[in-house]
Amino acid sequence: MTTLAVDTPRVKVQGAIAEYPVIATDIIYEGAAVGLVKASGNARPLTSVDKFVGFAQTKCDNSAGAAAAINVKVIEKGIAQLSVTGAVITDFGQPIYATDDDTFVFTPVGGIYIGRVSRFVSTGVVEVKFDAINDADPWEGWVREALSAGTKTLDLEDTGKVIACTINTVITLPATAVGIDVVLLNVGPYGTVQISASPNSSDKIVGPDVTTSDNNDLLNTLATACRGDYVRLKLGHTDGPIVHRIKGTWAKEG
Repeated sequence: MTTLAVDTPRVKVQGAIAEYPVIATDIIYEGAAVGLVKASGNARPLTSVDKFVGFAQTKCDNSAGAAAAINVKVIEKGIAQLSVTGAVITDFGQPIYATDDDTFVFTPVGGIYIGRVSRFVSTGVVEVKFDAINDADPWEGWVREALSAGTKTLDLEDTGKVIACTINTVITLPATAVGIDVVLLNVGPYGTVQISASPNSSDKIVGPDVTTSDNNDLLNTLATACRGDYVRLKLGHTDGPIVHRIKGTWAKEG
């Protein structure tokens, strides 16, 4: 990943404008996603540890200046047309994350929340509605883990995690005595990724209208699986894992 080296005007509906002091010896190009350094409150091209505050309205060249020598103007609320890896027409409403000032993705792992898809433009290009002050990351407060392998066995260290699945995945759950709280999140395009939550052989998965028996998986139905489908499971009940929240179409194995 490389930060912008030229001005990149965004196709946008302009919104509210704000100004922030810029870090020393850096350039923020027009169209860059701008972040605030938590330790100083100064602005810079967004990194994965910053607070997103908007998109640069114009180029701000502080390459020879001290910290806070000049301010950058940012559009903190509006709609921006962005290239988002893997974007397809079924992604309306999906949250978007930035891993630097010009790289935008769907997975919440290693990125900063920007906004949500408001319109599909073309493959890999969408309009994103953003509000840097008032909008909140839907997975704020959770530890995020990307899962590109086809299997994972959960343990105590996975409690409090969002497990983001990008391929067909079987998640093996520990015995119910191991109390964890975990979210299994589908981040694949429509109809391409199936998540299977597989309980211990002596446990069932208990939830709203879920009629599983012992050793039956809970499946995110592949034919209708959407990016953003998820199930939140809490272990500790004597019968087995409890479904606390669920989105999308899920069914028992078999």
